[in-house]
Amino acid sequence: MPLQPKKILVVFDFDWSFVDQNTDCWIFEVIAPHLRRKIEDLQRSVEWTDLVAMMLRESHAEGITRNQIEGALKILPVHPAMIRAVTRLKASEDPNATFFCLSSANQVFIDTILKDKNLDDLFYRIATNPAEWREDGLLVVRRRVDPTGPQHGCTLRCYPNMCKGEELTTFLAEHGEYDKVVYIGDGSNDFCPVVHLREQDTVFARRACGLQRRIEREGARAGLRCKVVYWDGAWEIEEAFATL
Repeated sequence: MPLQPKKILVVFDFDWSFVDQNTDCWIFEVIAPHLRRKIEDLQRSVEWTDLVAMMLRESHAEGITRNQIEGALKILPVHPAMIRAVTRLKASEDPNATFFCLSSANQVFIDTILKDKNLDDLFYRIATNPAEWREDGLLVVRRRVDPTGPQHGCTLRCYPNMCKGEELTTFLAEHGEYDKVVYIGDGSNDFCPVVHLREQDTVFARRACGLQRRIEREGARAGLRCKVVYWDGAWEIEEAFATL
């Protein structure tokens, strides 16, 4: 009887993990630097997703168009090695990989970038902040967890817009066991889902970012069990994916 192919789940954060930028900051750096400065000034007093939504409203009022925002997203750097890595793994029969995106960006930003890179069928599911274009050209972005409803109550300091650990747990409960889960992330809000991983799983944590700092400072106390691999560049993810 032939061996069954290994079944793996590949979970990607998006900003500074799948792509080499923060999508929220990037668009304003490209088309409205004065609003990027405003983000810097307000980020400690306004919840991040709400702040991005506010700056999108201001940019719309100033006459910035959908075409300008989409144009900025299409030139955002996505490393060729990352594209090669996910394309080859997606096409592989063994291991059989399912891709899940878990991001605090938003649906429009992610979809626009993936479509531009011919990767719009890469992810089985994208869990992120909802967003849609209004007829008048305003991009409306909202928190995944509605601030007027029940909150997620995460004890590991996930951001108010979503608990990534809860999202990952829900996905796994719906789709059954995987032989291995691989998580690629960079930020401090990637720590919670990583704590949910098992001994046979692996986190690829981008070096010198919030996730590495939390793993080193809090990992043992939080009961972190998975293998930890630090990375700098997409070429290292490509190298690692070739051996899964």
